[in-house]
Amino acid sequence: MDTSLNNLNHPLVSVIIPAFNAEKFIVKTLESVLSQTYQNIEVLVVDDGSTDTTPEIVKSFAQKDSRVRLFQQSNAGVAAARNLAIEKSKGEYIAPIDADDIWYPQNLEKQVECLIKSKQSVGVVYSWSLDINEKDLFTGGFYNSTIEGEVYKALVYKYFMGNASSSLIRRICFERVGGYNCQLKAENAQGCEDLELFLRIAEHYQFKVVPEFLVGYRQISSSMSCNYAAMAKSHSLIMADVRERHPEIPANIYRWSNSSFYIYNLAVKSNRNGNHRSTLFWLYRAFREDSLMTLLRHNLYILSIESILKILVSSVTLSRSALKSISTSTSTETEGTTISTIKRRTMIHKMLPSQVYERMRFNNFANR
Repeated sequence: MDTSLNNLNHPLVSVIIPAFNAEKFIVKTLESVLSQTYQNIEVLVVDDGSTDTTPEIVKSFAQKDSRVRLFQQSNAGVAAARNLAIEKSKGEYIAPIDADDIWYPQNLEKQVECLIKSKQSVGVVYSWSLDINEKDLFTGGFYNSTIEGEVYKALVYKYFMGNASSSLIRRICFERVGGYNCQLKAENAQGCEDLELFLRIAEHYQFKVVPEFLVGYRQISSSMSCNYAAMAKSHSLIMADVRERHPEIPANIYRWSNSSFYIYNLAVKSNRNGNHRSTLFWLYRAFREDSLMTLLRHNLYILSIESILKILVSSVTLSRSALKSISTSTSTETEGTTISTIKRRTMIHKMLPSQVYERMRFNNFANR
């Protein structure tokens, strides 16, 4: 690695962090950002109307490190918060990170190096991500796509990047396509703002990947109710817009996209939040959209069995210890999974019937 990338003569990276009631994890997020090996950064945190101690925590960081700046607005949503940060930023590159995720030390350095070495036609670089829990431990989930170049069709099919915290974006991309879409919140359709932006960028720019696990994507159970209907509506509105703009894309691609979204976003989130009837509902919706692929996905069986067992347990009012025992035995997440175990899982993952079939049909679609 070229250590000269730490030189302040290299491009300024504007790290943008939307934060709403983020007191639980914002410290870890900021520490991970400020400890990056690439040091020519500014950090813009937008407090989106928090009612907890989020702004006070950010102010304490700003007092110690002049690279950190706090902006505040009444609650307007993640898209508006990110847009405000971009408006106030000065960097050549924009690096979004959510207020509960973390970067491992070389993330920005390797992403900046990749963009510097790329042609101007490359607008976005993304890294691989690992799911983490409240304790920063790996839970076994991962995003390790190798898709790059012209990625528009791939993004329609599946949000292969996994999350916004894994990306580094040239400022010129925002100047060309605009910022994050605030209209989704206005239509009660939040949840896919990142995908919507990347689709617009992918119409004009290429993407590249840094094939290393450099991002910790926090996945936690929440006592707060998640608006799954709003997330589904968000995805639906975005795909409807794509369909209007690109009538050449076959209709079955949208069914495949919906099915993948229902499983990996809505069913998994429902399961994590203990909403097991909702989990079964979204698995059923996935099956209706793309029955063959759904039957090939191991998640269908793991999530179905766990949800049914927990519904049955709750119906006969067994003890909490029994419920916890079932959760432990059927859960797809394993606290404290090591990176070596995850790397072995990535090799196995490639050989799963669903993955083999997915590559075959996507290649057929992409080559049309």
